[in-house]
Amino acid sequence: MKILVVDDDMELLGLIGFALRQAGYLAISANDGGTALATFEREQPDLVILDVNLPDINGFEVCRCIRAESRTPIMMLTVRSGEEDQVRGLDGGADDYLAKPFSPRTLLARVRALLRRAEIDRPAPLAAGDLALDVERQMVSVGGDAPVRLTSLEFRLIQYLLANAGHTIPTEKLTTHVWGYRGVGDRQLLKQLVHRLRQKIERNPAEPEYVVTVAGVGYMLQA
Repeated sequence: MKILVVDDDMELLGLIGFALRQAGYLAISANDGGTALATFEREQPDLVILDVNLPDINGFEVCRCIRAESRTPIMMLTVRSGEEDQVRGLDGGADDYLAKPFSPRTLLARVRALLRRAEIDRPAPLAAGDLALDVERQMVSVGGDAPVRLTSLEFRLIQYLLANAGHTIPTEKLTTHVWGYRGVGDRQLLKQLVHRLRQKIERNPAEPEYVVTVAGVGYMLQA
């Protein structure tokens, strides 16, 4: 399940993304309206969490543009809890409205409710080639073999690689996705994590077929 988070507060953007990843969702982000619209078009997320106050195109306008072409659920965030703003957002096509500050628990409950309403709450397995990831059970299977259970870090790593199969993902993006915006991840920890994941999915971890290293850049999942 892919969720686009749009906010110009980088710290809050990272915290929301981390909470979503902890709950098993794939979080992608943008910090201004123009980038949000381009990312939406490219990624086709299942839900959008959208801040009202953005530096270029405001959230109301971004919401209107998305709604003109898609029924994707939209949750709007704002520091203003006045009825006028809520009405404007909902009339503009938003499905829900959440005032800041909020707890991660409240946010996740609202996300689940929106996804249920859109009848896409049950995540479909992510797959590429003969690799398949069961998102709900946090397990991976290779070539029809018995599924193997993953740790939370292994799960977030392969989830991001599968969602971008065939594309090289820079080390910094992987560490941010796995450990969060203000997490403790670094290149060495990522290298160790990739090693552990290869032990579970590769026939010969010393000569990986799936998770390959792209020298000087990062990693790629080959389907």
